[in-house]
Amino acid sequence: MNFHFSEEQNMLRTTVRNFVDNEIIPYIAEWDREGKFDPSIMQKLSDLGLMGVCIPEEYGGSGMDYNALAIVCEELERGDTAFRTAVSVHTGLNSMTLLQWATEEQKQKYLVPQAKGEKIGAYGLTEPAAGSDVTSLQTTAVKQGDHYILNGSKSWISLCDSADHFLVFAYTNKKNEHKGISAFIVEREWEGFDSKATKGKLGIRSGNTGEIFFDSVKVPEENMLGDEGEGFKIAMSALDNGRFTVAAGAVGQIRACLEASVNYAHERETFGKPIGQHQLVQQMIANMKAGLEMSSLLVYRAGELKNEGKRNTEETSMAKWQACDFANKAADDAVQVHGANGYSDEYPVERYLRNSKAPVIYEGTREIHTLMQADYALGYRQDKPLNNMLPAWEGNHATV
Repeated sequence: MNFHFSEEQNMLRTTVRNFVDNEIIPYIAEWDREGKFDPSIMQKLSDLGLMGVCIPEEYGGSGMDYNALAIVCEELERGDTAFRTAVSVHTGLNSMTLLQWATEEQKQKYLVPQAKGEKIGAYGLTEPAAGSDVTSLQTTAVKQGDHYILNGSKSWISLCDSADHFLVFAYTNKKNEHKGISAFIVEREWEGFDSKATKGKLGIRSGNTGEIFFDSVKVPEENMLGDEGEGFKIAMSALDNGRFTVAAGAVGQIRACLEASVNYAHERETFGKPIGQHQLVQQMIANMKAGLEMSSLLVYRAGELKNEGKRNTEETSMAKWQACDFANKAADDAVQVHGANGYSDEYPVERYLRNSKAPVIYEGTREIHTLMQADYALGYRQDKPLNNMLPAWEGNHATV
């Protein structure tokens, strides 16, 4: 495994870091207070070629590798979780899934404009009664002629009011349980589609999150992704990509917590010396540093497996589980380092703490990943290569 970033990857990191420093950090406290999602950020990310960073050039992307996507997510979350989430959903959950499963016609119609940033993609799996238990889906798609009639709703959907295309999962045959779930590409403008943002969130307040609704939406049969009954398999493969981006973002949040804590530890004095010279403060900062290093290794190991076109469910699960837990602990410690000031939004660490909780829950809760890793260790779970694997990356393009 190569533990060194290429010149191209280092340049990418510098570009995204400068973008975050100039376009997000100066405004994020106000956006967070107002619960405001600024869609212009998406356009600016598109202008930089970051909405399709790991999508092959022939499909409108930048043609970089999957660890380049991790770099983008890491640096964006150093600014705020909301904008990493937007890229996670658009690129990780939607576009990469289209790259993996879509027909050529579907790629040209949906993937190309998404990779170029001309259209925004989102992902619709979770429902009010179906989170970790995917088979509890209530959304249905009934075949009528050359269309499917889609009815139901989805909750906790990122970019609910902003996305143009949604990857939606619904039962086409409830009797077949998880083998009766199918996947569809749904357009916002279709009659019967609606959305509503969720207010009053603990964190990620500057993100656009909410519900989407389907009232007898007519979905052309050519908008089914994969074959009928492959939806569960497609959803799980999408989560391998989404969880990877969430884990990478957690690395960025740990880094933000560490940077803020180190700066404050040099500035703040108690008992006649900087608090950075107090051992218990040093312990918290050392733990952040350890979490940063371990999480980075887990994330970029999973990225290398993606680059090689290998199944990485186990490794991505471990990265997501551990990096998000480390980020949650780092944010808690960062508030403690800041003392009473950490309780005020004059400092960013209280926002880091609020934001850090959601990634521990979504795209597989801490408990789900704990069970997955136990099953791998005990030999109860063994992953086989999928029929449709994410394309391996070679040189400056992904091989299909």
